[in-house]
Amino acid sequence: MASKRIEIMDTTLRDGEQTSGVSFSASEKLTIAKLLLEELKVDRIEIASARVSEGEFQAVKNITKWAKDNNYLDKVEVLTFVDKGVSIDWMIEAGAVVQNLLTKGSLNHLTYQLKKTADQHFSEISETIALASSKGIKTNIYLEDWSNGMRNSKDYVFQFLEFLSTQKVDRIMLPDTLGILTPPESYEFVKEIKEKYPDLHFDFHAHNDYDLSVANVMSALNAGADGLHLTVNGMGERAGNAPMASTIAMINDFMPTIEIGVNEKVLFTVSKLVENFSGIMIPANKPVIGANVFTQTAGIHADGDNKKNLYFSDLMPERFGRTRKYALGKASGKANIQKNLQELGLSLNDNDLKKVTQRIIELGDKKEVVTKEDLPYIISDVLDSYSYEEHTKVNSYVLTHAKGLKPSTTVSITIDGDTYEEIASGDGQFDAFMNALRKIYMMRDENLPDLIDYAVRIPPGSHSDALCETIITWKNGKNEFKTRGLDSDQTVSAIKATEKMLNIITN
Repeated sequence: MASKRIEIMDTTLRDGEQTSGVSFSASEKLTIAKLLLEELKVDRIEIASARVSEGEFQAVKNITKWAKDNNYLDKVEVLTFVDKGVSIDWMIEAGAVVQNLLTKGSLNHLTYQLKKTADQHFSEISETIALASSKGIKTNIYLEDWSNGMRNSKDYVFQFLEFLSTQKVDRIMLPDTLGILTPPESYEFVKEIKEKYPDLHFDFHAHNDYDLSVANVMSALNAGADGLHLTVNGMGERAGNAPMASTIAMINDFMPTIEIGVNEKVLFTVSKLVENFSGIMIPANKPVIGANVFTQTAGIHADGDNKKNLYFSDLMPERFGRTRKYALGKASGKANIQKNLQELGLSLNDNDLKKVTQRIIELGDKKEVVTKEDLPYIISDVLDSYSYEEHTKVNSYVLTHAKGLKPSTTVSITIDGDTYEEIASGDGQFDAFMNALRKIYMMRDENLPDLIDYAVRIPPGSHSDALCETIITWKNGKNEFKTRGLDSDQTVSAIKATEKMLNIITN
C-alpha cells in the first residue's frame, strides 16, 4: 500500500494558549515558534487570533519577521474572522500571509449565533476569501462545530463543502470543537467527505473532552484525513487538544503507511519548555513525556528487563531523548537496585545487596522518596550499621521547639537491657538530645565522646523532601571515629548517627 504524507499543524500558540490561565509573552511565543519549525519540524504553526490585543499583535510581528527572514512565512498561520476585512488588515500590518478563516460548520451555530441563512454566510465568506487573495493572503477554512454539524445537519455541511469547492481555498479544517466524537464517527464522517471530495485537502482538529482525541485522530487518518492539528502537551480549552507527543508516537508505531516530518527526538525537550513557559505541569503519567512513563517500579519488571528485555516495547525512551529508570521504594527488588547501582558504577555482594534492599523497602513503607543519588548514602548507612553488635537502642524521643523557648528533648534508651528516661534542654533540638544522653551516662558513671565535627549533605539536585545524611566525627580520648545517620529529617539523621556512636563505645 502506498504511503501518504500528512501535514502536522501545531496550534499550541493559538488554541493551546486558550488553556485557562495561560498567556505566553511575545518572546516566549517567538522561542516556541522557532523550536516548532526548526527543531520539531512541524509543517505549519497557528500562532494567534487576529484582533485579540496589542501584545498579541507585537508577538505575531516578531514571529512573521523571523519567519520571513528564514523562509518559513508560508508555514505561519493566524485565525481570522468574517468581519468585512478587519482581520485581513490586522494580518497585513502584522506581516502574516496565511489566514485560517473561522466559519460556521453547523446549522445550529449559523442559526442561533450568526442568525443568518446559509446563502448569506457563504456570500460573506466568498467576499472575505476574494479580499484576502487580492492582498496576497492565502486562505484555509475552519468549519467551527463541524462534528455537531455532521451529526445533526449533514445536508448543511455538504452544502457548505460544495460551495467551498468553488472557492480559492488551500485547506478545509474539520474541528471536533466540543470533543464529542467517537472513533467510529470520526472515521465515518471523514471518509464520507473524502470520498465525495478526494481532491480537497482536509485537516482534522480533535479535542480531548472524552479522552478520545488520539483515537479519533487515528480513525480520521484511516479515513483519509490529509492533515492534523495538535498541541504540545495537549494544551487547549477545557480538556485540551490532541497531544503532539502521543499522536506522533502512535503514527510512527501503528500507521506504517503514514509519513510525517516531525522529529520525535525533541518532543520531550519542546514539551518541557512549554511546561515552563505556560506554568501548566505535565502529569507524571502522561504518555511519552510524563516523568514516570519510562520508570519501572516493580522489581519483577526490572528482573524481566535483565532477562532479554521482557518488559520493553517499541515505545523506547531513547527515541524521545530520554532514559529508562528503575524506581526505588517498597516495591523494589534486587533487580531494581542493581540497575541503579550499574548506572552509578557501584556493585555489592549478594549479602550486602539484600541488606540494602531491605532498607529501601523500609523507607518506601514510610513513604520516603528514594532516588538513585540516595543509594551511596543508604549503602554507607546500612553497611556501617552492620559493623557492630547492637547493645544500645534509642527507644523513643520527643523533640520540642517553640518560639521564645529553649528547645527540649525527652529521651528513652535501653543500654544492655536497662532502660533510662531523661529530659533536657539545649541550644537546639540535637543539643538538647545530647544533654539528655549525658545525664543518663553520668548516672552510669560513663562519659560520652566529644563531638568535634558535624556535616550534613543531601544528594545533588535534591529538594526539601530528600534523604539527608549526617556525618558526625567523635573523639574518644585519643581516638577519632565517624558515624553516619540517614533520614529525611536532619535532626533524626543526627540522632541515628549518635545511636551508632553509643553502640560503638559499648562494644
